[in-house]
Amino acid sequence: MSQRFVVPQFIEEENRIIGPVTVRQFIITMIVVVIEVIILGVAGLSAIFFITLLFFGVPGLVIAFVKVNGQPFHVFLLNIAQSIFTKPQLRVWNKDISAEELRLEINKNRLVQKSKPKIRIKKEKLTSSRLAELSLIVDTGGMYKGD
Repeated sequence: MSQRFVVPQFIEEENRIIGPVTVRQFIITMIVVVIEVIILGVAGLSAIFFITLLFFGVPGLVIAFVKVNGQPFHVFLLNIAQSIFTKPQLRVWNKDISAEELRLEINKNRLVQKSKPKIRIKKEKLTSSRLAELSLIVDTGGMYKGD
């Protein structure tokens, strides 16, 4: 007899802590708050506090709560970085190839294709009884072996 396992249904769903706030959002927000409280304790309500609030607080909250196309913002930033630093996907035609070289390449490809023998596999025609037998094998999970 085959074993049965419970398959998790919502593996893409993040765990929630308080209402709609996920664990990831909570941790990022707490890191930003701790950094700002430390800077507030060191510098007080000065220009340094407000500058760090602008450069750490706002981007931290954007990374925590903003979604782009249903994905978290940090995934969006990683996708941008990958598209910038990886090999471009745009292919450009090399115009330095002469028309004669192009004709030779095309003819070479045609000769290669003609020289390959075409192998045809004969398939048996499926009857309704054979289809019923195959569906029974699939439905029983392979327990029924067929004739």
